[in-house]
Amino acid sequence: MLDILRKRRSIRHYTGQAISPEVMEQLREAVLRAPSSRSLDPWEFVFVTDKALLAQLATAKPHGAHFLRDAALGVVVLGDEAKADTWIEDCAIASIILQLACESLGLGSCWVQIRLRAFDQSVSAEERVRQILNIPPHLRVESVISIGYPAKSPRGHARENLKDHKIRTDTYA
Repeated sequence: MLDILRKRRSIRHYTGQAISPEVMEQLREAVLRAPSSRSLDPWEFVFVTDKALLAQLATAKPHGAHFLRDAALGVVVLGDEAKADTWIEDCAIASIILQLACESLGLGSCWVQIRLRAFDQSVSAEERVRQILNIPPHLRVESVISIGYPAKSPRGHARENLKDHKIRTDTYA
């Protein structure tokens, strides 16, 4: 696992290679194995492979989503806030489980924040994604994870560049 963490980077450039059904099934299994508070599983997922839909999702917010256009897959992470007050945390955990599974399978991925972002001055990015994919109103759109085979493979962050000062032992002071 530590090797996967050492290699993982956000990937925003993809080759045109499709993801095989076998790999797609592994991604589905991985995300469904994500833990959630009290095992309430308030998350749901939409696996998007249709290029026209990915192109629309790429415009769901003005910045930071354009690379969905070239992805082989976009996984829309949805949460039901009526099922758990921890829906945001549970969706975030499922998202990173998915991203780590991608890394282990030779795929690249990048988180696209949707919740609390704007499509334009009058419509939220969440509402725009809801319109594109016909998502029912009781589900919240947390994020979209773009996935594909990396066009470039940047090195992981060097150990000496990690922010050790962010960790305290026993007490803060």
